[in-house]
Amino acid sequence: MSGAGARPPEGRGVTEYRIEDLAHASGATVRTIRAYQDRGLLPRPERRGRANVYREAHLARLRQIAELLDRGYTLASIKELLEAWDAGRGLGGVLGLAAEVHGPWTDEEAGRITRGELDARFGGAQDDEAIAEAVELGVLEPVPGREDEFLVPSPQELAVAVELHAAGVPLPAISGHLRELRVQVEHIASRFLEFTTEHVFARYLGHRPPTDSDAAEAASLVRRLRPLAQQTVDAELARAMRTFATRHLHHHLGAEQLAVDDAATHAVLLPARTTRAVQALVGPEQVAAFVAAATEREVQARTLDALAPPGGSLPGADRAP
Repeated sequence: MSGAGARPPEGRGVTEYRIEDLAHASGATVRTIRAYQDRGLLPRPERRGRANVYREAHLARLRQIAELLDRGYTLASIKELLEAWDAGRGLGGVLGLAAEVHGPWTDEEAGRITRGELDARFGGAQDDEAIAEAVELGVLEPVPGREDEFLVPSPQELAVAVELHAAGVPLPAISGHLRELRVQVEHIASRFLEFTTEHVFARYLGHRPPTDSDAAEAASLVRRLRPLAQQTVDAELARAMRTFATRHLHHHLGAEQLAVDDAATHAVLLPARTTRAVQALVGPEQVAAFVAAATEREVQARTLDALAPPGGSLPGADRAP
């Protein structure tokens, strides 16, 4: 690909660029190209008279820089990589490792949803503030040129929010919970990376940049270890949920359990003379029933006394049976 004004010189099939043509072909600005030259990221052009002449090698280098920037590398680290490449060590392994790390860490595929569909899933109410917060959190991403349509990076995450809202959880509470959860999950991810770097990847990253063979082996390990983080978190979350959910349930059922215990029977010691008197009155087989009935009658009488007006009597109390 060559920009407008780029031309092969007579007698040679090599494309040459003015700096403006190079900027057009690469997508970089003239100012950026000059800044890369000053930093040593881009070879100096050939000076021909009063003009600077750039070649295909410059265009290829600009595209490499853009790719590495997209993958999160700093200009300082890119300079180290390019210097190693210029020294003959190659970039293939490093770029393969970068592609592995920057690739998807889940099999879930992104989806799309319209504003109308979104409102319907959350009960039909339009809530612009909730939409804005979802966009801020990255749960939704606006589709350029489509004001009423959103990209959903994780349909599963959106589905969880829908179910929680349907169960009665307010949208601000769901957003707040997600923010808190992300802090904790990011801490777990950071610790997992520190752990694997210390015990697995340190031997590949001891020199910068790594050799092609080391980078390729590290990329293979990333593919193998990638699912372990999620599997470990899934297992530990299931264990913790079982433990805490059971404890939570017991805590909230404690009052009901006490009520059941209050309805149970308990042994009460009575003086021997009282027991003999009751036996003589109702017979040995009816002692327990008689004592229970007498006790219940006394409790009810005291309850009625407490409800009676002071100095008065309950309606009908003086009425003859």
